[in-house]
Amino acid sequence: MRSKPPSSLLRLGIVFLTLTFGPVCTRADFTTREDVTAFIEEIAARNELDPAPIYVALSRASYLPRVIELIKPPTKRGARSWKRYRSQFLGHTHIEAGLKAWTQYESELRQAEKQYGVPPEIVLAILGVETIYGRNTGSFETLSALATLAFDYPPRADLFRGELESLFLLARDQKRDPASYTGSYAGAIGWPQFLPSSILRFAVDFDGSGKIDFDSDAVDAIGSIANYLREHGWAAGAPIAVRVRLTPGADPVPLIEAGIEPRLSQTQLQEAGIRPLTGSLRPNDEAAFVDLETPGADTEYWLGYRNFYAITRYNRSSFYAMAVFQLADALRTAHNGGSVDAASPKPATARKASPKAKAGKSSKATPRKKQAPQRSRRTK
Repeated sequence: MRSKPPSSLLRLGIVFLTLTFGPVCTRADFTTREDVTAFIEEIAARNELDPAPIYVALSRASYLPRVIELIKPPTKRGARSWKRYRSQFLGHTHIEAGLKAWTQYESELRQAEKQYGVPPEIVLAILGVETIYGRNTGSFETLSALATLAFDYPPRADLFRGELESLFLLARDQKRDPASYTGSYAGAIGWPQFLPSSILRFAVDFDGSGKIDFDSDAVDAIGSIANYLREHGWAAGAPIAVRVRLTPGADPVPLIEAGIEPRLSQTQLQEAGIRPLTGSLRPNDEAAFVDLETPGADTEYWLGYRNFYAITRYNRSSFYAMAVFQLADALRTAHNGGSVDAASPKPATARKASPKAKAGKSSKATPRKKQAPQRSRRTK
């Protein structure tokens, strides 16, 4: 049995081929860099991978300057505006497309609720906010995007090197070319926009096809989103958020500074001058105090409960979680025959899980024949 050539000889061979037949990417080969070769040798040793295919893949990856431009924080930050942010996701496009997806995938959504306790409207709202139900999954080559960020964006290099390593592990597990994945400029993939590490940890084969497919339709995404939320603390039938007001003279700053994780008792909130718009506070549920600012308008104040916090684990933004919550409420209202003002859907306090969801045990999803939807693949 012939031994494998040393990695140094492999690197020289790749450089020779590049010089002989022309460049394989838009800039100098990643594998000619010491930090990249050290990365390859490290992840190969740690995961018992053959380094040769990793060298080949990264020698063909492209440096994508647009990715760096998109990932950088804006040089001039505009004022945060909840109304502007909300308007991106609470219009007719998201609601109408969400209702169509609900009809198309109703059995899978109910199965996900039974198995994971997450109601259909929450799963659909995440799919709507993330990709408008598969219309906008991104067209960046994931390998090149992650390589660019891993080796040429120092502020978050550790994060993206971890995701690049996860991409090679994902490709190994799925028996795919690592260059075959496409997604957002930050490396998020498919309908649910999972990063490679999240696919490895939380994705499920929800249609029983024997593989996880985030490209063809929503079935595996539905189960994976529900599983992700459950693994991050989602509780069936528990409250999500409730709108509140401040009594005169109340100071919201200490409550805001307490953070997004629910740690404030109802007694603390009452003593601080927090009152619900209707009804009473839930005595046994800790909450986070959420401020949604809009320049030139009154700030909205909410209490976010444990399920609201679970949504922020998908995207660590109170604006994001509230957009998901309100889109979910609008979808449920419309699905049940109610009238929804797309510009200003009625806020809700909680969504009760169905009796089946509360009592349901883990079971395998019913296989569904996949039909690839027609959609454009634009960047987010």
